[in-house]
Amino acid sequence: MATFGERIANFFGGTDTDTQEGLQGLFITELKDIYYAEKQAVDALGEQADASTTDEVRNAFLQHQEETRGQVARLEQVFSIIGIEAEEGSCDAIDGLADDAQRVVSNTDSGSLTRDAGLIIAGQKIEHHEIASYGSVVTFAKVLGYDEVARLLQQTLDEEKNADKKLTSLAESFINSRAASEQDNDTYRNDDDDINRESVVNPDGTRYSNDTISGSATTGYNSRNDATLGGTFAI
Repeated sequence: MATFGERIANFFGGTDTDTQEGLQGLFITELKDIYYAEKQAVDALGEQADASTTDEVRNAFLQHQEETRGQVARLEQVFSIIGIEAEEGSCDAIDGLADDAQRVVSNTDSGSLTRDAGLIIAGQKIEHHEIASYGSVVTFAKVLGYDEVARLLQQTLDEEKNADKKLTSLAESFINSRAASEQDNDTYRNDDDDINRESVVNPDGTRYSNDTISGSATTGYNSRNDATLGGTFAI
Protein backbone atom coordinates (compact mmCIF):
# COMPACT_ATOMS: atom_id res chain seq x y z
CA MET A 1 0.00 0.00 0.00
CA ALA A 2 1.35 3.40 -0.96
CA THR A 3 2.34 5.75 1.83
CA PHE A 4 0.69 9.15 2.18
CA GLY A 5 3.77 10.80 0.69
CA GLU A 6 3.76 8.43 -2.26
CA ARG A 7 0.07 9.10 -2.89
CA ILE A 8 0.69 12.84 -2.86
CA ALA A 9 3.53 12.37 -5.35
CA ASN A 10 1.35 10.12 -7.52
CA PHE A 11 -1.50 12.63 -7.41
CA PHE A 12 0.64 15.49 -8.68
CA GLY A 13 2.31 13.15 -11.14
CA GLY A 14 -1.05 12.09 -12.57
CA THR A 15 -0.68 8.43 -11.55
CA ASP A 16 -2.91 8.25 -8.49
CA THR A 17 -5.19 5.20 -8.92
CA ASP A 18 -7.97 6.45 -6.64
CA THR A 19 -8.15 9.76 -8.47
CA GLN A 20 -8.23 7.99 -11.84
CA GLU A 21 -11.10 5.78 -10.72
CA GLY A 22 -13.01 8.80 -9.43
CA LEU A 23 -12.52 10.69 -12.68
CA GLN A 24 -13.46 7.58 -14.67
CA GLY A 25 -16.75 7.39 -12.82
CA LEU A 26 -17.45 11.08 -13.36
CA PHE A 27 -16.57 10.71 -17.04
CA ILE A 28 -19.03 7.85 -17.51
CA THR A 29 -21.76 9.71 -15.63
CA GLU A 30 -21.28 12.77 -17.84
CA LEU A 31 -21.39 10.63 -20.99
CA LYS A 32 -24.69 9.07 -19.89
CA ASP A 33 -26.16 12.49 -19.14
CA ILE A 34 -25.06 13.79 -22.55
CA TYR A 35 -26.53 10.69 -24.19
CA TYR A 36 -29.88 11.51 -22.60
CA ALA A 37 -29.57 15.18 -23.55
CA GLU A 38 -28.82 14.41 -27.20
CA LYS A 39 -31.85 12.15 -27.48
CA GLN A 40 -34.02 14.90 -26.03
CA ALA A 41 -32.42 17.39 -28.41
CA VAL A 42 -33.48 15.32 -31.43
CA ASP A 43 -37.13 15.78 -30.44
CA ALA A 44 -36.70 19.43 -29.44
CA LEU A 45 -35.07 20.33 -32.76
CA GLY A 46 -37.97 18.79 -34.66
CA GLU A 47 -40.46 20.83 -32.64
CA GLN A 48 -38.46 24.01 -33.19
CA ALA A 49 -38.36 23.35 -36.93
CA ASP A 50 -42.13 22.83 -37.04
CA ALA A 51 -42.70 26.12 -35.21
CA SER A 52 -40.28 28.19 -37.33
CA THR A 53 -41.50 30.92 -39.66
CA THR A 54 -38.79 31.09 -42.32
CA ASP A 55 -37.35 28.28 -44.40
CA GLU A 56 -33.85 29.35 -43.39
CA VAL A 57 -34.43 28.84 -39.67
CA ARG A 58 -36.51 25.72 -40.24
CA ASN A 59 -33.77 24.15 -42.36
CA ALA A 60 -31.09 25.05 -39.81
CA PHE A 61 -32.98 23.13 -37.12
CA LEU A 62 -33.71 20.18 -39.41
CA GLN A 63 -30.09 19.94 -40.54
CA HIS A 64 -28.86 19.96 -36.96
CA GLN A 65 -31.52 17.42 -36.00
CA GLU A 66 -30.04 15.01 -38.53
CA GLU A 67 -26.55 15.88 -37.29
CA THR A 68 -27.67 15.19 -33.71
CA ARG A 69 -28.89 11.73 -34.68
CA GLY A 70 -25.34 11.08 -35.84
CA GLN A 71 -24.03 12.38 -32.53
CA VAL A 72 -26.22 9.90 -30.66
CA ALA A 73 -24.73 7.08 -32.75
CA ARG A 74 -21.24 8.45 -32.09
CA LEU A 75 -21.87 8.35 -28.33
CA GLU A 76 -22.94 4.72 -28.65
CA GLN A 77 -19.61 4.07 -30.36
CA VAL A 78 -17.85 5.79 -27.45
CA PHE A 79 -19.62 3.56 -24.93
CA SER A 80 -18.54 0.52 -26.92
CA ILE A 81 -14.90 1.63 -26.98
CA ILE A 82 -14.71 2.10 -23.20
CA GLY A 83 -16.55 -1.18 -22.65
CA ILE A 84 -19.81 -0.14 -21.03
CA GLU A 85 -23.45 -0.36 -22.05
CA ALA A 86 -24.99 2.70 -23.69
CA GLU A 87 -27.34 3.98 -21.03
CA GLU A 88 -29.21 7.25 -20.59
CA GLY A 89 -28.57 9.32 -17.50
CA SER A 90 -30.55 12.44 -16.68
CA CYS A 91 -30.17 16.13 -17.40
CA ASP A 92 -32.39 18.72 -15.74
CA ALA A 93 -30.66 21.42 -17.78
CA ILE A 94 -31.76 20.09 -21.17
CA ASP A 95 -35.27 19.47 -19.86
CA GLY A 96 -35.49 23.08 -18.71
CA LEU A 97 -34.06 24.45 -21.96
CA ALA A 98 -36.55 22.42 -24.00
CA ASP A 99 -39.34 23.90 -21.87
CA ASP A 100 -37.96 27.38 -22.56
CA ALA A 101 -38.24 26.73 -26.30
CA GLN A 102 -41.87 25.73 -25.85
CA ARG A 103 -42.54 28.96 -23.98
CA VAL A 104 -41.09 30.92 -26.89
CA VAL A 105 -43.64 29.29 -29.18
CA SER A 106 -46.47 29.99 -26.74
CA ASN A 107 -45.49 33.64 -26.29
CA THR A 108 -44.94 34.61 -29.94
CA ASP A 109 -47.23 34.89 -32.94
CA SER A 110 -47.25 32.13 -35.53
CA GLY A 111 -45.73 33.34 -38.80
CA SER A 112 -43.70 36.11 -37.17
CA LEU A 113 -39.98 36.82 -37.38
CA THR A 114 -40.10 37.48 -33.64
CA ARG A 115 -40.83 33.80 -33.14
CA ASP A 116 -37.78 32.86 -35.23
CA ALA A 117 -35.63 35.27 -33.21
CA GLY A 118 -36.84 33.63 -30.01
CA LEU A 119 -36.31 30.12 -31.34
CA ILE A 120 -32.75 31.01 -32.32
CA ILE A 121 -32.08 32.17 -28.76
CA ALA A 122 -33.62 28.96 -27.38
CA GLY A 123 -31.58 26.88 -29.80
CA GLN A 124 -28.36 28.62 -28.87
CA LYS A 125 -28.98 28.06 -25.17
CA ILE A 126 -29.08 24.33 -25.90
CA GLU A 127 -25.96 24.58 -28.07
CA HIS A 128 -24.02 26.41 -25.36
CA HIS A 129 -24.95 23.75 -22.81
CA GLU A 130 -23.76 21.04 -25.18
CA ILE A 131 -20.55 22.91 -25.98
CA ALA A 132 -19.73 23.10 -22.26
CA SER A 133 -20.60 19.42 -21.75
CA TYR A 134 -18.58 18.12 -24.68
CA GLY A 135 -15.64 20.37 -23.85
CA SER A 136 -15.47 18.74 -20.43
CA VAL A 137 -15.70 15.12 -21.59
CA VAL A 138 -13.11 15.71 -24.33
CA THR A 139 -10.69 16.86 -21.63
CA PHE A 140 -11.56 13.89 -19.39
CA ALA A 141 -11.05 11.45 -22.27
CA LYS A 142 -7.57 12.85 -22.94
CA VAL A 143 -6.58 12.69 -19.27
CA LEU A 144 -7.84 9.11 -18.99
CA GLY A 145 -5.96 8.03 -22.09
CA TYR A 146 -8.96 7.43 -24.37
CA ASP A 147 -7.43 8.99 -27.45
CA GLU A 148 -9.95 7.60 -29.95
CA VAL A 149 -12.84 8.59 -27.69
CA ALA A 150 -11.41 12.10 -27.38
CA ARG A 151 -11.24 12.35 -31.18
CA LEU A 152 -14.87 11.27 -31.58
CA LEU A 153 -16.12 13.63 -28.89
CA GLN A 154 -14.08 16.50 -30.37
CA GLN A 155 -15.83 15.89 -33.69
CA THR A 156 -19.19 16.40 -32.00
CA LEU A 157 -17.92 19.45 -30.13
CA ASP A 158 -16.89 21.02 -33.44
CA GLU A 159 -20.34 20.32 -34.88
CA GLU A 160 -22.04 21.99 -31.92
CA LYS A 161 -19.88 25.09 -32.30
CA ASN A 162 -20.66 25.26 -36.02
CA ALA A 163 -24.40 24.91 -35.35
CA ASP A 164 -24.20 27.79 -32.89
CA LYS A 165 -22.39 29.96 -35.43
CA LYS A 166 -25.01 29.20 -38.10
CA LEU A 167 -27.78 30.37 -35.79
CA THR A 168 -25.86 33.55 -35.00
CA SER A 169 -25.38 34.19 -38.72
CA LEU A 170 -29.11 33.81 -39.37
CA ALA A 171 -30.02 36.12 -36.50
CA GLU A 172 -27.60 38.82 -37.62
CA SER A 173 -28.27 38.55 -41.37
CA PHE A 174 -31.99 39.39 -41.35
CA ILE A 175 -34.05 37.70 -38.62
CA ASN A 176 -33.39 40.20 -35.81
CA SER A 177 -33.73 43.35 -37.92
CA ARG A 178 -37.01 42.25 -39.46
CA ALA A 179 -38.33 41.02 -36.13
CA ALA A 180 -37.65 44.51 -34.78
CA SER A 181 -39.81 46.03 -37.53
CA GLU A 182 -42.78 43.90 -36.51
CA GLN A 183 -43.41 45.99 -33.42
CA ASP A 184 -44.46 48.82 -35.74
CA ASN A 185 -46.59 46.61 -37.98
CA ASP A 186 -48.56 44.36 -35.65
CA THR A 187 -51.82 42.86 -36.87
CA TYR A 188 -54.66 45.03 -35.61
CA ARG A 189 -58.16 46.23 -36.37
CA ASN A 190 -59.30 49.82 -35.96
CA ASP A 191 -63.10 49.84 -35.78
CA ASP A 192 -63.27 53.66 -36.00
CA ASP A 193 -62.00 53.84 -39.57
CA ASP A 194 -62.67 50.19 -40.56
CA ILE A 195 -59.00 49.52 -41.40
CA ASN A 196 -57.80 45.93 -41.15
CA ARG A 197 -54.04 45.53 -41.47
CA GLU A 198 -52.30 42.19 -41.51
CA SER A 199 -48.57 41.53 -41.63
CA VAL A 200 -47.56 38.68 -43.93
CA VAL A 201 -44.22 36.86 -43.77
CA ASN A 202 -43.06 35.02 -46.88
CA PRO A 203 -40.96 31.81 -46.68
CA ASP A 204 -37.85 33.75 -47.73
CA GLY A 205 -38.20 36.03 -44.73
CA THR A 206 -39.45 39.14 -46.56
CA ARG A 207 -42.38 41.00 -45.05
CA TYR A 208 -45.29 42.57 -46.80
CA SER A 209 -48.06 44.71 -45.35
CA ASN A 210 -51.44 43.85 -46.83
CA ASP A 211 -53.80 46.75 -46.07
CA THR A 212 -57.49 46.36 -46.76
CA ILE A 213 -59.23 49.74 -46.67
CA SER A 214 -62.95 50.02 -47.51
CA GLY A 215 -62.78 47.00 -49.80
CA SER A 216 -59.64 48.00 -51.74
CA ALA A 217 -56.27 46.31 -51.13
CA THR A 218 -52.79 47.77 -51.47
CA THR A 219 -49.56 45.87 -50.97
CA GLY A 220 -46.17 47.38 -50.17
CA TYR A 221 -42.79 46.11 -49.02
CA ASN A 222 -41.95 47.01 -45.46
CA SER A 223 -38.48 46.39 -44.10
CA ARG A 224 -36.28 48.13 -41.57
CA ASN A 225 -32.69 46.95 -41.54
CA ASP A 226 -31.23 49.48 -39.13
CA ALA A 227 -32.63 47.86 -35.98
CA THR A 228 -31.40 44.68 -34.35
CA LEU A 229 -32.28 42.66 -31.30
CA GLY A 230 -29.45 41.50 -29.07
CA GLY A 231 -29.07 38.18 -27.37
CA THR A 232 -27.21 35.95 -29.80
CA PHE A 233 -23.54 35.17 -29.62
CA ALA A 234 -21.13 32.47 -30.61
CA ILE A 235 -18.52 30.64 -28.64
